[in-house]
Amino acid sequence: MIHVEVRHPRLARRNEHPADVRDRLLGRVIHRVGRRGKFLLVDVEGDLTWVIHLGMSGRIELAYPGQLEKPHTHVVVGTDRGQEMRMVDPRTFGFMAVYTPEELARSTIADLGPDALHDLPPTSVWAQRLAGRKVAIKTLLLDQRLVAGLGNIYADEVLHRAGIRPHRRAGSLTREEVNRLRTAVRLVLRAGLRWGGTSLGDLAYLLPDGRAGGYLDRLRAYGREGLPCRRDGAPIERTVIGGRSSFWCPQCQQ
Repeated sequence: MIHVEVRHPRLARRNEHPADVRDRLLGRVIHRVGRRGKFLLVDVEGDLTWVIHLGMSGRIELAYPGQLEKPHTHVVVGTDRGQEMRMVDPRTFGFMAVYTPEELARSTIADLGPDALHDLPPTSVWAQRLAGRKVAIKTLLLDQRLVAGLGNIYADEVLHRAGIRPHRRAGSLTREEVNRLRTAVRLVLRAGLRWGGTSLGDLAYLLPDGRAGGYLDRLRAYGREGLPCRRDGAPIERTVIGGRSSFWCPQCQQ
């Protein structure tokens, strides 16, 4: 890395000293780029882990030095290949951190559940974890300690595809419903990836090359209040669960 600029200290807030992000990255070699849930995890020379979370409005842009920067470009990391990775985040809900192994073990990363796309446990294990839970299944799907990687949009899509009402008590789900839920997680996330994710009207989320994600027009529930359900034609309803808008079909979701 030839330069590291952290222009807004809020994005480095997860390190004890915000300057650690710059100081620990500068001059280091990247060994591996991975992901768990909503977190990008980058293995860096010196047994360090570079953690990136985009929050609600953050995005990563790949560009070359001299290219016009987007507003709210708060972090710029240049490489010896001549390309820059820029983090754009209007609301600064995202963050970057560079952790030692000890710091990583104390961070929120250590509390994450299995990755929603790659590491979902078997239906029997999931059913055990939901048994007796009185919390709404929608709320539980957003709990990154149960499963890491589902956000508000995709939780609604998963529940619609599985035919389960978002406000059902998690412990009320039958084993067959849990199996449908597990299957729906994989189907929805793979479809989201295939179409580049969901860019809403504010275009806060864009792909690294600046294109909008194409999954918005394929959503079955989220944001479709009053529109006909793509499965049975009943109007999609909106309710609030745990402070989050939830969209669902009262006819095909039980």
